Amino acid sequence: MRKFVWAVFLLVTVHSKAQLSHPTYAEQLGFPKGARVVILHVDDAGMSYDANIGAMRALTEGVASSVSIMMPCPWVPQFINWLKENPRIDAGLHLTLNAEWQLYKWGPLSGAPAVPGLVDTSTGAMYASVEQVVKNAQPEEVGKEISAQINRARQMGWEPTHLDTHMGTVFADPRFTMQYIQIGIREKIPVMLPGGHNTVLFADDPALAQRKAETTQLGQLLWKAGLPVLDDLHNKSYGWIIPAEALQSDKALQAYATRQYIQALEECRPGLTMLIMHCTQPSELFKHISDSGPRRKADLLGMLSPAVKKYIREKGIILTTWRELMERRKKLSQ
Repeated sequence: MRKFVWAVFLLVTVHSKAQLSHPTYAEQLGFPKGARVVILHVDDAGMSYDANIGAMRALTEGVASSVSIMMPCPWVPQFINWLKENPRIDAGLHLTLNAEWQLYKWGPLSGAPAVPGLVDTSTGAMYASVEQVVKNAQPEEVGKEISAQINRARQMGWEPTHLDTHMGTVFADPRFTMQYIQIGIREKIPVMLPGGHNTVLFADDPALAQRKAETTQLGQLLWKAGLPVLDDLHNKSYGWIIPAEALQSDKALQAYATRQYIQALEECRPGLTMLIMHCTQPSELFKHISDSGPRRKADLLGMLSPAVKKYIREKGIILTTWRELMERRKKLSQ
């Protein structure tokens, strides 16, 4: 599914080799030339109690630096209350246009009558797949639901530091992408968009590197509007296949996750990279939501790993947040 999403999104992008001849967005934001600047980002907060606990631990006990919340989901109030007690946590909106699990669903905050194209009539909830949303939803409905999710955050007394996308759905149709970007610009909220050299993104799917697409132009549009832009996106962890021996104990699983995350950080090139994960502390109930518990637990154990923390320190990797990026971008505009 991820290849489908990015294949549609990356309709126009310059080759990474050409991009590397220009200053990275990290450099333009004032970070040292050649620095590897990374956002270690946790998706899916609010999705479940287990996801909340995993995100909290990754952010306070581990090296994760940012998180985003699925506003239509049932465990959002707990996480928002926690954010109010921890106001320096960098937290954005994981814009949610899908309800992918078979037995665990949610609907649009706009209400079904307002956005019928986002509702699967067989469940009364959002569609499970990205393809179904592309087939049935109108871009105006996507924009309406994005705004509803921002409004709910503000009604709860919390201002998101950025916008990103659950399952990449806002990138699955160029018209959806423009709704996403235009709302970010209008609301002055940074949006996740890999508009730079995209070295890791292209390496993950080499066919994408051959597409000339709009990402560079969209990145420039965001930059000119006063918003920060990513140089690259590392979105591989959900596809990692955990070997059987790593599932024998938490110690073995953490050793596996440590190796994977050190390798992931090694892959990050100079510039600003967002590295995505799904930290969860799965309870006995989580398996009734999803079979992804082991992968999500591995992400949490990777963020808690002393060896990963040591690697970041020894290699001089700079961890940042969307809040810091926006603060730096504002200074450049003054």
